[in-house]
Amino acid sequence: MFRPLRQAMPQWTNAMPELGIIIAVGIVFVAAWQILPPLLDVPKYIIPTFTDCFFEFFRMVRYEELGRHFMSTLVTSIVGFLMGSALGAAFGYLLGLSKLWERVLSPYILALQIAPKVAFAPLFIMWFGYNVLPKLLVTVLIVFFPILVNVLQSMKTVDRDLINLARVYNMSRLTIFRKIEFPSSMPSLFAGLRIGATLAVIGVTVGELVGGNTGLGFLITYGEGQANTAMVFNAIGLLTLIGIVLYFAVAGFEKRVLHYLDREDH
Repeated sequence: MFRPLRQAMPQWTNAMPELGIIIAVGIVFVAAWQILPPLLDVPKYIIPTFTDCFFEFFRMVRYEELGRHFMSTLVTSIVGFLMGSALGAAFGYLLGLSKLWERVLSPYILALQIAPKVAFAPLFIMWFGYNVLPKLLVTVLIVFFPILVNVLQSMKTVDRDLINLARVYNMSRLTIFRKIEFPSSMPSLFAGLRIGATLAVIGVTVGELVGGNTGLGFLITYGEGQANTAMVFNAIGLLTLIGIVLYFAVAGFEKRVLHYLDREDH
């Protein structure tokens, strides 16, 4: 009955020193943030203290509709990430299945990949106006390419001997993909998803900075105009929080799906 608990205890014991160090570093960082700026006579409009940001956070909740802006950024990040991931994976698998189409479309994909994605934000705003669609499209575009490249590369590195053996047994092309190529590509797919989870927040923020009227990116622009550095700090902190949550959500899902792989947590 207590065997699983006894097996889990060494893992918790090993993790406790690291957790203590992480907490200690965080406390030191917050203390330095609170003490050093006044000590060095740094103006609050340059670097506000921790308590300045703390009280500004609650003011933003009450007067700046922080919850609405946070949810706008969060929802757009998730939707953009899911759409970009689905499109990137789909195109990656389709190009991996057809060498002809890969050779035909590779120059255009390379050109789009090299082009700075943030430069498309003003163009999307001119096309679609000041609404959620431009920042959603920027997010999809930024998430799309890492996943496409990872999936396509994984399709090229599948064991050819295993595929040839499947053909000897007269397996159909769909069966080979479903039984061999798709499972082999899963680690690379999730690597791309982890990258895309962090890039999704960047895409949304760019859209909000350029022409948004809601979201945390908008609050950054608004706080800049008001010389309210504490507001900018809080918005950046919340954007970071969204990125961390998305990343660990993908990592947790990956751990459940790829539970059969041997992993070492460093």
